[in-house]
Formats: sequence, C-alpha cells, structure tokens
Amino acid sequence: MYPYSTQFIQEDDKKAVLCALDDKNLTQGWRAQEFESAIAKYCNVSHAIVCNSATSALYVAYHAIKSMLHTKSPHTPIFAITTPISFVATTNMMLANDITPIFADITPSGHLDPKSVREILTTHPHKQHIKLLVSMDYGGQSIDCTHMRELAQEFDLCWVSDSSHAFGASFQGSKVGSQADMTIFSFHAIKPITTAEGGALVTNNEALFTHAKRLVSHGILKGDAWEYDCLECGFNFRMHELSAALGLSQLPKLQSFIAKRTQIAQFYQQYFRNNPFFTILPQSTDIHTYHLYPIFLHEQFWDCKKRIFADLHKRGIGVQVHYIPIYSFSLYKQKFGEIHLQNAQRFYNAELSIPCAQSMNLDDAKHVGEIILEVLDSINKGY
Repeated sequence: MYPYSTQFIQEDDKKAVLCALDDKNLTQGWRAQEFESAIAKYCNVSHAIVCNSATSALYVAYHAIKSMLHTKSPHTPIFAITTPISFVATTNMMLANDITPIFADITPSGHLDPKSVREILTTHPHKQHIKLLVSMDYGGQSIDCTHMRELAQEFDLCWVSDSSHAFGASFQGSKVGSQADMTIFSFHAIKPITTAEGGALVTNNEALFTHAKRLVSHGILKGDAWEYDCLECGFNFRMHELSAALGLSQLPKLQSFIAKRTQIAQFYQQYFRNNPFFTILPQSTDIHTYHLYPIFLHEQFWDCKKRIFADLHKRGIGVQVHYIPIYSFSLYKQKFGEIHLQNAQRFYNAELSIPCAQSMNLDDAKHVGEIILEVLDSINKGY
C-alpha cells in the first residue's frame, strides 16, 4: 500500500528519541526550548511555541487574539472569515473560543478567494464584528500573502495562517510563518517532518506570544523559588521531550524531504500531462511542501468517485479526499444551517489526494501513476 503521505524515520531519529529517554527530564527540558528556537530561526520570526498538536496551537492562537480584542471591547462577539476546505480543527477551535466562523469561497488552488472575503467584509450583517481572517495553505502551497495582508490591513483584521501543511514553504522568497500575525504548523506523522504528534505557533507579536505561551502551560506565571501565580484557566498543551528530540533530528532534513516530494510532484506533472481523466494544479514558483498532491477528476467521474477510491485502494494506492467542506458536517449544519459554496463544493467533488512522500522514489511514483490511469481507463470504458 502506498499511502497518500507518510513519515520517514531513520536510525538517527530513533537514536535521538532514545537519548531523550535516558535524560532526567522527559518533559519541560531543554529540547523543547531548543526546538522552539530552531523553528523561530528557520522561519525568521521572533517567537515560536511548540505544542502537543497543531490543534492545541490553533486554540491558544485564537484565545490570545480573543483576549486582546476583549481587552478593548469586553464581551463583544467575534467573527472570523475562513475557508471550508480544511481539516475541521481549523474551525472547531474557533467554536471552542466562542468565535463564529464565516465561510468564504475558494479559488481553484484550494485557497481563500480574496473576492469572496471582500464581499463578506462589505455585506455581512455582522461585518462590524469580523475581527479575524484565517487562511489555510492548502496542500503545502502558500496562499497569496499579498492579498491576505492587504485585506487584513484595510479592514483592521488579525490574520492567522493555518499553515499545518506548509512548514518549509515560501512566498516570494519569504518563509511561511513570517507573513501573518500568527502562523500554525503541524508536525503530525504524515507531514514533511514529524514529531509523531505535535505543532507550533510562530509570531512576531510580543503580546500575543506572551499570552499564548502562558496558556500552553496552565495559565501560570512563575515567580521566585517555588512561587507562581495562575492568571487564567490554561491547559497542558506542552510538547514533551521525546517529540522535541524527534523534531530536532528531523528539522535539518526538511529541505531534502521537500526536495524529494517536489521531485515526485514534478514527475506527476509530466506523467499526467494531457490525460483525459483529470486535471492537476499548476506547478508552484515558490517552495511548495507537497504535503498533498491533489488531482481533480473531470465532472463525468464525480458520481463514481467512491468506486474509484475503492478500486485504487484494492490496487494498493491509498488515495484520500481533502476535504469534505466543513459547513457540511452535522455540527455546523445545526449551528449555521445549510451552506453551499459553489467553488468549494466543486473542489470537493473533484479532488483526490494521491501518494506523494519522501519515502517514495520515482519508480514508486511511476507505479502509482500507471495504476491510477489504468483504473480510470477501466471505469471510463465501463460507461
């Protein structure tokens, strides 16, 4: 089975984790702090906070922004414009912070459409309460940061980039993480580098960093000797030393991992060129992590997508769909009623993520490509 993405663990990674197991501190030691410093340096930002998941990082980012906004206007409702094409954690953590998501439509690349965002900002009945813009770097390609920054500045919004797919990506020569007010990364097992589970928040905003850092560890402010104060209801969202050890071992390999994924993606670009069954995204001119390599089935195949999915799995090709639009889940229908965004729906109907990982080689990619075309040709002839 070729999964759509997978980790790549080597002997030095295993040794790093075993070394951490032999240390005196399995949590709250030097490795997590060093990993934070390394991430901040890599992204060219002032601050990084590592967490036990990207979901936790999203929660503390939203909470820090909410607290900052409520300092100015207590108890005022907060709305956030975001994308429906993301993993549900992006908006679940808004709900957990009493922030109301508003779904904008997307571009063909899977990113927030600036035109849709602008329309919401100018026509929505709660437009005066829209304070957040939350974008997502779909598949590992940076969103157009220029458009996002312009919208955030024009409408006085705090811009959070859910870059869970995009650690190591760039936009016009600048690392992802250095553009938004706060950026979230994921180090889940199938991301370009992994800490097994884990995530990070990066920012140049001192006040947001201070609040988020405190929230990650119980809302505690340490004093002298044994003394400390609890300033708010916080959590234990810390990354432990074993995950940090794995992260420190994997981080120097990030560029080589991305290069391998890029090589496979470039092979697919050529191999699938002008095929009669699906389209592919244009190749990025910026650094793209290729956490996902999506293909987009032609419309005549949408009704048999489940059969295509099942047939490919039977042949050992572990495709997946990214994503079911968040507004179509029961929780969101109950809260916000029926929502239908045309571009998002078409994207979901067409999309399949095919295997692309640094553990693959070009022979693997050719084998995957051959089977995909064989399965689709067989189904096409069955019409």
